[in-house]
Amino acid sequence: MKRKPIYITTLCLTGVLLTAAPSITSQASGANAGISAALRESLSAQNGAEKIAEALPLSAATDVEDNTVCGYTNLGVANVDNHLNIREGAGEDYELVGKLPKDGGCEILETEGDWYKIQSGKVTGYVKAEYVLTGDAAKARAQEVKSTVATTNTQTVYLRVEPNTDCTIWTAMPEGEDIDVVEVMGDWVKVNLDGDECYVFGELVDLSEQLPKAMTMTEVRYGEGVSDVRVSLVNYACQFIGNRYVWGGTSLTNGVDCSGFTMQVFAKYGIYLPHYSVAQAGYGTPISSSEAQPGDLFFYSKGGTINHVAIYMGNGQVVHASSPKSGIKISNAFYRTPSKVTRLIND
Repeated sequence: MKRKPIYITTLCLTGVLLTAAPSITSQASGANAGISAALRESLSAQNGAEKIAEALPLSAATDVEDNTVCGYTNLGVANVDNHLNIREGAGEDYELVGKLPKDGGCEILETEGDWYKIQSGKVTGYVKAEYVLTGDAAKARAQEVKSTVATTNTQTVYLRVEPNTDCTIWTAMPEGEDIDVVEVMGDWVKVNLDGDECYVFGELVDLSEQLPKAMTMTEVRYGEGVSDVRVSLVNYACQFIGNRYVWGGTSLTNGVDCSGFTMQVFAKYGIYLPHYSVAQAGYGTPISSSEAQPGDLFFYSKGGTINHVAIYMGNGQVVHASSPKSGIKISNAFYRTPSKVTRLIND
């Protein structure tokens, strides 16, 4: 495999912009392969990467003043317990266009009365100003909650159960997906995906420090023949986006895990499932992912064993209780390779 540099983007420093350092390159071998020893030590000491920038030497290019924080020039941070509603206009009567999670970052574009117009991720809309930290308070919060994220940079990226190419492939991810970083280990990066740790080769990801982004609530387009109950079930599930993930939890408001989420959502519609993703995979009718309709279940595996479940929304998206860090959120249905798809709603 041809080696190429691992680019480390560290934008979460007030007053300083650190760009990708050409000297930090992937080496064929040795203790400093992939990323400097100082950087690895910093990442490990902070349980995954709270001070990645402190390990990087300042070059002449870093002397340029820059006021960005985690990529935002006019930073706002959601100061809420679960999530902040983003609306298409400056008022409670406007439709929801997205949700900004607790401590989520946004660019404040303008002020309109008691509302801010913001942009975060793929969402642009309005939020109540009283629930957004700004200025020094926002910068301080960003320093506390920022995290290191690995973004896949190749069409198909394999995550593995051990940091080597001889071991089992855990799952495959497409280009452009974000994964939480646990630790940088030479040529390999330990990541956390849906609460499980696995490994990705460092050349296949770009690392950056980020704040949580807004999740879209784009209107789901349903195909012909989709029943009202499917529409209702997906809309009901989406009401809880941004709420907490709690392992073993069964409360849609106070905390659920992946199977607790699907169990409680489907129970509202008279379909009762066990609280275990492997067991849930035994219910319903197996179908191919190309046949999936809103309300079908997508299952994902680790090492050949099902360990995660999500509800298909349509348009290639799923809603699921992802991890303690992400909570309930929307993802690309193929952010991991689905191992099984089942249908519980018989139209």
